[in-house]
Amino acid sequence: MNVTLETALAAHRFGLGEPDLAVVGPNPRRWLLEQLGPADAPWGEGLLDSEQTLELLKQRSRRLAQLKKMRGQTQDEAMAQPLRDEAMAYRRQQRLLLEANLRSSLGTATRAARPWNERLVMFWANHFTVSEASGKLHGLAGAFEREAIRPHLAGRFKDMLRATTLHPAMLRYLDNQRSVGPQSLAAQHQPQARLGLNENLAREVLELHTLGAEVSRDPARPGGYTQADVTAFAQVLTGWTSVDDPRSDSPTRFEARRHQPGPKTVLGRVYPQGPQALDRVLEDLALHPATAQHLAHKLARHVLADEPPPALVARLRQAYLDSGGDLRALHGALVQAPEAWAAPQRKLKTPQEHALSCARLLGLDVRWLTPPADGGIGTMGQSLMRAPSPAGWPDAADDWLAPDGVWKRIEWTQRLAARFGDGMDARALAARALGPLLSENTRQQVERAADGTQALVLLMMSPEFQRR
Repeated sequence: MNVTLETALAAHRFGLGEPDLAVVGPNPRRWLLEQLGPADAPWGEGLLDSEQTLELLKQRSRRLAQLKKMRGQTQDEAMAQPLRDEAMAYRRQQRLLLEANLRSSLGTATRAARPWNERLVMFWANHFTVSEASGKLHGLAGAFEREAIRPHLAGRFKDMLRATTLHPAMLRYLDNQRSVGPQSLAAQHQPQARLGLNENLAREVLELHTLGAEVSRDPARPGGYTQADVTAFAQVLTGWTSVDDPRSDSPTRFEARRHQPGPKTVLGRVYPQGPQALDRVLEDLALHPATAQHLAHKLARHVLADEPPPALVARLRQAYLDSGGDLRALHGALVQAPEAWAAPQRKLKTPQEHALSCARLLGLDVRWLTPPADGGIGTMGQSLMRAPSPAGWPDAADDWLAPDGVWKRIEWTQRLAARFGDGMDARALAARALGPLLSENTRQQVERAADGTQALVLLMMSPEFQRR
Protein backbone atom coordinates (compact mmCIF):
# COMPACT_ATOMS: atom_id res chain seq x y z
CA MET A 1 0.00 0.00 0.00
CA ASN A 2 1.20 3.49 -0.84
CA VAL A 3 1.44 5.38 2.46
CA THR A 4 1.01 9.09 1.84
CA LEU A 5 1.16 12.17 4.03
CA GLU A 6 -2.64 12.16 4.14
CA THR A 7 -2.56 8.57 5.41
CA ALA A 8 -0.36 9.60 8.33
CA LEU A 9 -2.36 12.76 9.08
CA ALA A 10 -5.62 10.81 9.11
CA ALA A 11 -4.20 8.48 11.76
CA HIS A 12 -2.47 11.05 13.93
CA ARG A 13 -4.21 14.40 13.41
CA PHE A 14 -7.80 13.16 13.28
CA GLY A 15 -7.37 9.82 15.00
CA LEU A 16 -5.49 8.76 18.10
CA GLY A 17 -2.47 7.14 16.46
CA GLU A 18 -2.02 3.71 14.91
CA PRO A 19 0.75 1.12 15.22
CA ASP A 20 0.49 0.50 11.47
CA LEU A 21 -0.75 3.06 8.95
CA ALA A 22 -1.98 0.26 6.73
CA VAL A 23 -5.22 0.26 8.75
CA VAL A 24 -6.16 3.60 7.15
CA GLY A 25 -6.39 2.07 3.70
CA PRO A 26 -5.98 3.75 0.30
CA ASN A 27 -8.50 6.56 0.90
CA PRO A 28 -7.81 8.44 4.17
CA ARG A 29 -10.79 10.79 3.85
CA ARG A 30 -13.19 7.94 3.28
CA TRP A 31 -11.69 6.12 6.29
CA LEU A 32 -12.53 9.11 8.47
CA LEU A 33 -15.97 9.83 7.00
CA GLU A 34 -17.04 6.22 7.44
CA GLN A 35 -16.24 6.47 11.15
CA LEU A 36 -18.75 9.27 11.72
CA GLY A 37 -21.95 8.18 13.39
CA PRO A 38 -23.25 7.16 16.79
CA ALA A 39 -20.49 6.38 19.25
CA ASP A 40 -19.63 2.77 19.96
CA ALA A 41 -20.82 1.21 23.20
CA PRO A 42 -18.29 1.97 25.95
CA TRP A 43 -16.01 -0.76 27.20
CA GLY A 44 -15.80 -1.47 30.90
CA GLU A 45 -17.10 -3.18 34.02
CA GLY A 46 -18.58 -1.84 37.24
CA LEU A 47 -20.22 1.12 35.49
CA LEU A 48 -23.35 2.76 36.89
CA ASP A 49 -25.85 5.01 35.18
CA SER A 50 -27.01 8.29 36.72
CA GLU A 51 -29.91 6.81 38.64
CA GLN A 52 -27.74 4.06 40.13
CA THR A 53 -25.02 6.57 41.05
CA LEU A 54 -27.50 8.87 42.76
CA GLU A 55 -29.06 5.95 44.60
CA LEU A 56 -25.62 5.04 45.93
CA LEU A 57 -25.16 8.63 47.07
CA LYS A 58 -28.60 8.68 48.72
CA GLN A 59 -27.82 5.53 50.66
CA ARG A 60 -24.55 6.98 51.89
CA SER A 61 -26.22 10.28 52.86
CA ARG A 62 -28.91 8.44 54.81
CA ARG A 63 -26.35 6.40 56.73
CA LEU A 64 -24.27 9.48 57.55
CA ALA A 65 -27.41 11.28 58.77
CA GLN A 66 -28.30 8.30 60.96
CA LEU A 67 -24.77 8.18 62.31
CA LYS A 68 -24.86 11.89 63.16
CA LYS A 69 -28.21 11.48 64.92
CA MET A 70 -27.02 8.47 66.89
CA ARG A 71 -23.90 10.30 68.04
CA GLY A 72 -26.15 13.02 69.44
CA GLN A 73 -28.19 10.49 71.38
CA THR A 74 -25.55 8.21 72.80
CA GLN A 75 -21.89 8.11 73.73
CA ASP A 76 -21.70 4.38 72.99
CA GLU A 77 -19.32 4.18 70.05
CA ALA A 78 -19.92 0.45 69.70
CA MET A 79 -23.54 1.11 68.75
CA ALA A 80 -22.49 3.59 66.05
CA GLN A 81 -19.73 1.41 64.57
CA PRO A 82 -21.94 -0.63 62.19
CA LEU A 83 -23.33 2.55 60.64
CA ARG A 84 -19.83 4.00 60.39
CA ASP A 85 -18.58 0.87 58.64
CA GLU A 86 -21.49 0.97 56.22
CA ALA A 87 -20.87 4.64 55.39
CA MET A 88 -17.21 3.83 54.72
CA ALA A 89 -18.24 0.95 52.48
CA TYR A 90 -20.34 3.34 50.37
CA ARG A 91 -17.34 5.66 50.12
CA ARG A 92 -15.21 2.79 48.84
CA GLN A 93 -17.91 1.97 46.29
CA GLN A 94 -17.78 5.53 45.00
CA ARG A 95 -14.00 5.41 44.72
CA LEU A 96 -14.25 2.17 42.74
CA LEU A 97 -16.87 3.80 40.51
CA LEU A 98 -14.56 6.74 39.79
CA GLU A 99 -11.82 4.31 38.81
CA ALA A 100 -14.18 2.27 36.64
CA ASN A 101 -15.28 5.43 34.84
CA LEU A 102 -11.69 6.38 34.06
CA ARG A 103 -10.78 2.90 32.82
CA SER A 104 -13.90 2.79 30.68
CA SER A 105 -13.29 6.14 28.99
CA LEU A 106 -9.60 5.51 28.33
CA GLY A 107 -10.03 1.84 27.52
CA THR A 108 -12.73 2.59 24.95
CA ALA A 109 -10.44 5.10 23.24
CA THR A 110 -7.42 2.78 23.36
CA ARG A 111 -9.31 -0.08 21.73
CA ALA A 112 -11.28 2.04 19.27
CA ALA A 113 -11.50 0.94 15.66
CA ARG A 114 -13.11 4.36 14.99
CA PRO A 115 -10.54 6.67 16.63
CA TRP A 116 -11.78 9.83 14.88
CA ASN A 117 -15.17 9.28 16.49
CA GLU A 118 -13.51 8.74 19.87
CA ARG A 119 -11.54 11.96 19.47
CA LEU A 120 -14.86 13.73 18.95
CA VAL A 121 -16.23 12.16 22.13
CA MET A 122 -13.23 13.57 23.98
CA PHE A 123 -13.67 16.97 22.33
CA TRP A 124 -17.35 17.35 23.21
CA ALA A 125 -16.93 15.94 26.72
CA ASN A 126 -14.33 18.63 27.32
CA HIS A 127 -16.53 21.29 25.70
CA PHE A 128 -19.32 20.39 28.14
CA THR A 129 -17.05 19.90 31.13
CA VAL A 130 -18.27 18.55 34.43
CA SER A 131 -15.63 17.92 37.08
CA GLU A 132 -15.35 15.52 39.97
CA ALA A 133 -12.89 17.98 41.53
CA SER A 134 -15.88 20.06 42.62
CA GLY A 135 -16.85 17.40 45.16
CA LYS A 136 -20.45 17.55 43.96
CA LEU A 137 -20.65 14.70 41.45
CA HIS A 138 -19.66 11.57 43.39
CA GLY A 139 -19.01 9.54 40.23
CA LEU A 140 -21.52 11.16 37.86
CA ALA A 141 -18.88 12.40 35.40
CA GLY A 142 -18.57 8.98 33.76
CA ALA A 143 -22.33 8.59 33.40
CA PHE A 144 -22.45 12.10 31.93
CA GLU A 145 -20.08 11.14 29.10
CA ARG A 146 -21.96 7.90 28.42
CA GLU A 147 -25.47 9.41 28.60
CA ALA A 148 -25.18 13.01 27.40
CA ILE A 149 -22.24 12.94 24.93
CA ARG A 150 -21.89 9.55 23.27
CA PRO A 151 -25.55 9.05 22.22
CA HIS A 152 -25.69 12.46 20.50
CA LEU A 153 -22.39 12.44 18.61
CA ALA A 154 -24.04 12.06 15.20
CA GLY A 155 -27.17 14.07 15.94
CA ARG A 156 -28.02 17.74 16.18
CA PHE A 157 -26.18 20.02 18.54
CA LYS A 158 -29.44 21.14 20.14
CA ASP A 159 -30.05 17.59 21.36
CA MET A 160 -26.59 17.30 22.89
CA LEU A 161 -27.02 20.76 24.41
CA ARG A 162 -30.28 19.76 26.07
CA ALA A 163 -28.90 16.42 27.26
CA THR A 164 -25.85 18.05 28.84
CA THR A 165 -27.72 21.01 30.35
CA LEU A 166 -30.30 18.81 32.07
CA HIS A 167 -28.02 15.96 33.08
CA PRO A 168 -27.81 15.63 36.88
CA ALA A 169 -24.02 15.99 36.67
CA MET A 170 -24.29 19.43 35.05
CA LEU A 171 -27.17 20.57 37.28
CA ARG A 172 -25.10 19.68 40.32
CA TYR A 173 -21.75 20.88 39.04
CA LEU A 174 -23.08 24.35 38.24
CA ASP A 175 -25.41 24.52 41.25
CA ASN A 176 -28.75 24.74 39.47
CA GLN A 177 -30.32 22.54 42.14
CA ARG A 178 -29.76 25.51 44.47
CA SER A 179 -31.35 28.04 42.14
CA VAL A 180 -34.79 29.28 43.18
CA GLY A 181 -36.85 32.03 41.58
CA PRO A 182 -37.04 35.06 43.90
CA GLN A 183 -40.83 35.26 43.39
CA SER A 184 -41.40 31.50 43.28
CA LEU A 185 -43.70 29.68 45.69
CA ALA A 186 -40.68 28.07 47.39
CA ALA A 187 -39.06 31.45 48.08
CA GLN A 188 -42.31 32.96 49.34
CA HIS A 189 -43.06 30.08 51.68
CA GLN A 190 -39.52 29.96 53.10
CA PRO A 191 -38.39 33.59 53.43
CA GLN A 192 -36.11 32.71 56.33
CA ALA A 193 -34.15 30.30 54.09
CA ARG A 194 -32.93 33.16 51.88
CA LEU A 195 -33.47 31.15 48.72
CA GLY A 196 -32.37 32.85 45.52
CA LEU A 197 -31.20 32.72 41.95
CA ASN A 198 -27.97 30.97 40.97
CA GLU A 199 -26.62 32.08 37.59
CA ASN A 200 -23.74 29.62 37.18
CA LEU A 201 -25.40 27.27 34.70
CA ALA A 202 -26.97 30.06 32.64
CA ARG A 203 -23.67 31.91 32.38
CA GLU A 204 -21.65 28.87 31.31
CA VAL A 205 -24.22 27.71 28.76
CA LEU A 206 -24.02 31.12 27.11
CA GLU A 207 -20.31 31.76 27.52
CA LEU A 208 -18.81 28.29 27.07
CA HIS A 209 -21.36 25.98 25.46
CA THR A 210 -23.09 28.18 22.87
CA LEU A 211 -22.50 31.85 22.00
CA GLY A 212 -18.96 32.14 23.36
CA ALA A 213 -17.18 34.56 25.64
CA GLU A 214 -16.17 36.88 22.81
CA VAL A 215 -19.67 38.21 22.16
CA SER A 216 -20.26 38.85 25.87
CA ARG A 217 -17.57 41.53 25.72
CA ASP A 218 -19.48 43.43 23.04
CA PRO A 219 -23.28 43.24 23.43
CA ALA A 220 -23.67 45.21 20.17
CA ARG A 221 -22.23 42.29 18.16
CA PRO A 222 -24.62 39.69 16.71
CA GLY A 223 -25.22 37.25 19.54
CA GLY A 224 -23.89 39.68 22.09
CA TYR A 225 -25.52 39.24 25.47
CA THR A 226 -25.69 41.23 28.68
CA GLN A 227 -25.99 40.53 32.38
CA ALA A 228 -29.74 40.94 31.97
CA ASP A 229 -29.75 38.03 29.50
CA VAL A 230 -27.81 35.85 31.95
CA THR A 231 -30.27 36.65 34.73
CA ALA A 232 -33.30 36.00 32.54
CA PHE A 233 -31.87 32.68 31.32
CA ALA A 234 -31.13 31.69 34.91
CA GLN A 235 -34.79 32.36 35.68
CA VAL A 236 -35.80 30.09 32.79
CA LEU A 237 -33.63 27.37 34.33
CA THR A 238 -35.16 27.64 37.81
CA GLY A 239 -37.06 24.53 38.78
CA TRP A 240 -34.79 22.15 36.90
CA THR A 241 -32.99 20.25 39.59
CA SER A 242 -31.27 17.10 40.76
CA VAL A 243 -31.38 16.46 44.49
CA ASP A 244 -30.65 13.70 47.01
CA ASP A 245 -34.25 12.74 47.67
CA PRO A 246 -35.11 9.08 48.37
CA ARG A 247 -38.66 9.76 47.13
CA SER A 248 -37.51 10.86 43.67
CA ASP A 249 -37.95 8.41 40.78
CA SER A 250 -35.84 10.38 38.28
CA PRO A 251 -32.34 11.87 38.41
CA THR A 252 -33.62 15.13 36.85
CA ARG A 253 -36.95 16.79 37.45
CA PHE A 254 -38.78 20.10 37.14
CA GLU A 255 -40.13 21.55 40.38
CA ALA A 256 -42.74 24.16 39.52
CA ARG A 257 -42.71 25.62 43.03
CA ARG A 258 -39.05 26.65 42.58
CA HIS A 259 -39.59 28.18 39.12
CA GLN A 260 -39.59 31.96 38.66
CA PRO A 261 -43.08 32.92 37.42
CA GLY A 262 -43.80 35.17 34.46
CA PRO A 263 -42.30 35.61 30.98
CA LYS A 264 -38.53 36.08 30.48
CA THR A 265 -36.66 37.94 27.75
CA VAL A 266 -33.40 36.37 26.55
CA LEU A 267 -31.50 37.94 23.62
CA GLY A 268 -34.56 39.99 22.72
CA ARG A 269 -36.96 37.04 22.58
CA VAL A 270 -39.76 36.49 25.08
CA TYR A 271 -40.30 33.02 26.55
CA PRO A 272 -43.23 31.89 28.69
CA GLN A 273 -42.96 30.54 32.20
CA GLY A 274 -42.82 26.81 32.76
CA PRO A 275 -40.60 23.89 31.76
CA GLN A 276 -41.30 24.19 28.01
CA ALA A 277 -39.42 27.51 27.87
CA LEU A 278 -36.04 25.86 28.32
CA ASP A 279 -36.35 23.78 25.14
CA ARG A 280 -37.17 26.91 23.16
CA VAL A 281 -34.24 28.88 24.56
CA LEU A 282 -31.78 26.03 23.95
CA GLU A 283 -32.98 25.53 20.38
CA ASP A 284 -32.60 29.24 19.63
CA LEU A 285 -29.12 29.24 21.16
CA ALA A 286 -28.10 26.11 19.24
CA LEU A 287 -29.07 27.65 15.89
CA HIS A 288 -27.64 31.10 16.58
CA PRO A 289 -24.88 32.24 14.16
CA ALA A 290 -22.67 33.18 17.12
CA THR A 291 -22.90 29.58 18.37
CA ALA A 292 -21.99 28.31 14.91
CA GLN A 293 -18.93 30.57 14.89
CA HIS A 294 -17.89 29.57 18.40
CA LEU A 295 -18.18 25.83 17.73
CA ALA A 296 -16.51 26.03 14.30
CA HIS A 297 -13.53 27.91 15.68
CA LYS A 298 -13.15 25.63 18.68
CA LEU A 299 -13.31 22.42 16.63
CA ALA A 300 -10.81 23.73 14.06
CA ARG A 301 -8.52 24.88 16.85
CA HIS A 302 -8.67 21.47 18.49
CA VAL A 303 -7.90 19.47 15.37
CA LEU A 304 -5.65 21.70 13.26
CA ALA A 305 -3.91 24.59 14.95
CA ASP A 306 -4.05 26.91 17.93
CA GLU A 307 -4.79 29.69 15.42
CA PRO A 308 -6.93 28.02 12.72
CA PRO A 309 -7.33 29.57 9.25
CA PRO A 310 -10.27 32.04 9.28
CA ALA A 311 -11.49 30.85 5.87
CA LEU A 312 -11.77 27.29 7.19
CA VAL A 313 -13.64 28.43 10.29
CA ALA A 314 -16.05 30.36 8.08
CA ARG A 315 -16.79 27.26 5.98
CA LEU A 316 -17.34 25.10 9.05
CA ARG A 317 -19.67 27.75 10.45
CA GLN A 318 -21.69 27.73 7.25
CA ALA A 319 -21.84 23.93 7.14
CA TYR A 320 -23.24 23.96 10.66
CA LEU A 321 -25.88 26.57 9.86
CA ASP A 322 -26.86 25.03 6.51
CA SER A 323 -27.43 21.65 8.18
CA GLY A 324 -29.47 23.06 11.06
CA GLY A 325 -26.74 22.34 13.57
CA ASP A 326 -26.04 18.77 12.47
CA LEU A 327 -22.84 17.57 14.15
CA ARG A 328 -22.12 14.89 11.58
CA ALA A 329 -22.19 17.55 8.86
CA LEU A 330 -19.84 19.75 10.90
CA HIS A 331 -17.39 16.92 11.52
CA GLY A 332 -17.52 15.83 7.89
CA ALA A 333 -16.91 19.36 6.62
CA LEU A 334 -13.64 19.43 8.56
CA VAL A 335 -12.51 16.15 7.01
CA GLN A 336 -13.23 17.51 3.53
CA ALA A 337 -11.42 20.82 4.10
CA PRO A 338 -8.13 21.15 2.15
CA GLU A 339 -6.55 23.01 5.10
CA ALA A 340 -7.03 19.94 7.27
CA TRP A 341 -4.47 18.02 5.25
CA ALA A 342 -1.67 20.57 5.20
CA ALA A 343 1.71 20.09 6.85
CA PRO A 344 3.33 20.77 9.23
CA GLN A 345 1.88 19.22 12.36
CA ARG A 346 0.93 22.19 14.53
CA LYS A 347 -1.03 20.76 17.45
CA LEU A 348 0.83 19.54 20.53
CA LYS A 349 -0.81 16.52 22.11
CA THR A 350 -2.31 16.93 25.56
CA PRO A 351 -1.16 14.41 28.18
CA GLN A 352 -4.34 12.40 27.54
CA GLU A 353 -3.71 12.33 23.79
CA HIS A 354 -0.04 11.46 24.30
CA ALA A 355 -0.88 8.57 26.59
CA LEU A 356 -3.54 7.17 24.28
CA SER A 357 -1.30 7.39 21.22
CA CYS A 358 1.53 5.65 23.10
CA ALA A 359 -0.77 2.86 24.31
CA ARG A 360 -2.13 2.37 20.81
CA LEU A 361 1.37 2.43 19.31
CA LEU A 362 2.53 -0.32 21.64
CA GLY A 363 -0.67 -2.35 21.24
CA LEU A 364 -1.35 -2.37 24.97
CA ASP A 365 -5.14 -2.69 24.82
CA VAL A 366 -6.22 -1.89 28.44
CA ARG A 367 -3.21 -3.36 30.26
CA TRP A 368 -1.75 0.09 30.93
CA LEU A 369 -4.79 1.27 32.91
CA THR A 370 -4.10 -0.46 36.18
CA PRO A 371 -2.63 0.64 38.41
CA PRO A 372 -3.59 3.49 38.47
CA ALA A 373 -6.94 3.66 36.68
CA ASP A 374 -5.91 6.63 34.53
CA GLY A 375 -2.67 4.99 33.46
CA GLY A 376 -0.71 7.72 35.26
CA ILE A 377 -1.97 10.57 33.05
CA GLY A 378 -2.56 12.65 36.17
CA THR A 379 1.18 12.69 36.86
CA MET A 380 1.58 14.67 33.63
CA GLY A 381 -0.73 17.39 34.92
CA GLN A 382 -4.09 16.38 33.45
CA SER A 383 -6.39 14.75 35.99
CA LEU A 384 -9.14 13.34 33.81
CA MET A 385 -12.74 14.03 34.84
CA ARG A 386 -11.30 16.56 37.30
CA ALA A 387 -10.81 19.66 35.16
CA PRO A 388 -10.00 22.78 37.21
CA SER A 389 -12.91 24.85 35.83
CA PRO A 390 -16.04 24.64 33.64
CA ALA A 391 -13.85 25.74 30.71
CA GLY A 392 -12.32 22.25 30.70
CA TRP A 393 -8.74 21.34 29.85
CA PRO A 394 -6.85 23.62 27.46
CA ASP A 395 -5.38 22.14 24.29
CA ALA A 396 -3.11 24.98 23.19
CA ALA A 397 0.61 24.19 23.05
CA ASP A 398 1.62 26.93 25.49
CA ASP A 399 -0.49 25.32 28.21
CA TRP A 400 1.53 22.08 28.08
CA LEU A 401 5.06 23.20 27.11
CA ALA A 402 6.32 24.40 30.50
CA PRO A 403 9.65 22.72 31.38
CA ASP A 404 8.12 20.87 34.33
CA GLY A 405 5.29 19.58 32.17
CA VAL A 406 7.66 18.34 29.48
CA TRP A 407 9.86 16.60 32.04
CA LYS A 408 6.86 14.84 33.59
CA ARG A 409 5.85 13.69 30.12
CA ILE A 410 9.34 12.25 29.57
CA GLU A 411 9.23 10.44 32.93
CA TRP A 412 5.81 8.96 32.17
CA THR A 413 7.00 7.78 28.77
CA GLN A 414 10.10 6.20 30.28
CA ARG A 415 7.98 4.29 32.80
CA LEU A 416 5.63 3.04 30.08
CA ALA A 417 8.47 1.90 27.83
CA ALA A 418 10.25 0.14 30.69
CA ARG A 419 7.06 -1.61 31.75
CA PHE A 420 5.72 -2.74 28.39
CA GLY A 421 8.41 -2.25 25.76
CA ASP A 422 10.42 -5.42 26.22
CA GLY A 423 11.10 -7.06 22.87
CA MET A 424 9.58 -4.29 20.75
CA ASP A 425 11.48 -2.99 17.74
CA ALA A 426 11.27 0.80 17.85
CA ARG A 427 12.79 1.14 14.39
CA ALA A 428 10.11 -0.98 12.76
CA LEU A 429 7.39 0.72 14.81
CA ALA A 430 8.59 4.16 13.76
CA ALA A 431 8.42 3.31 10.08
CA ARG A 432 5.00 1.61 10.25
CA ALA A 433 3.36 4.13 12.59
CA LEU A 434 4.71 7.43 11.27
CA GLY A 435 5.43 6.70 7.62
CA PRO A 436 6.28 9.93 5.79
CA LEU A 437 6.08 11.91 9.04
CA LEU A 438 9.23 10.20 10.33
CA SER A 439 12.16 12.61 10.06
CA GLU A 440 15.71 11.55 9.31
CA ASN A 441 16.84 13.02 12.62
CA THR A 442 14.37 10.89 14.61
CA ARG A 443 15.21 7.79 12.58
CA GLN A 444 18.89 8.20 13.38
CA GLN A 445 18.26 8.82 17.08
CA VAL A 446 16.16 5.66 17.34
CA GLU A 447 18.84 3.72 15.45
CA ARG A 448 21.59 4.93 17.80
CA ALA A 449 19.69 4.38 21.07
CA ALA A 450 21.57 2.57 23.83
CA ASP A 451 18.82 -0.04 24.24
CA GLY A 452 15.26 -0.88 23.24
CA THR A 453 13.65 1.09 26.03
CA GLN A 454 15.55 4.25 25.16
CA ALA A 455 14.70 3.78 21.49
CA LEU A 456 10.98 3.63 22.31
CA VAL A 457 11.21 6.73 24.49
CA LEU A 458 13.02 8.64 21.75
CA LEU A 459 10.32 7.62 19.27
CA MET A 460 7.40 8.55 21.53
CA MET A 461 8.98 11.86 22.55
CA SER A 462 10.00 12.82 19.01
CA PRO A 463 8.52 16.03 17.56
CA GLU A 464 6.58 14.16 14.89
CA PHE A 465 4.97 11.91 17.50
CA GLN A 466 4.32 14.71 20.01
CA ARG A 467 2.52 16.84 17.44
CA ARG A 468 -0.33 15.98 15.15
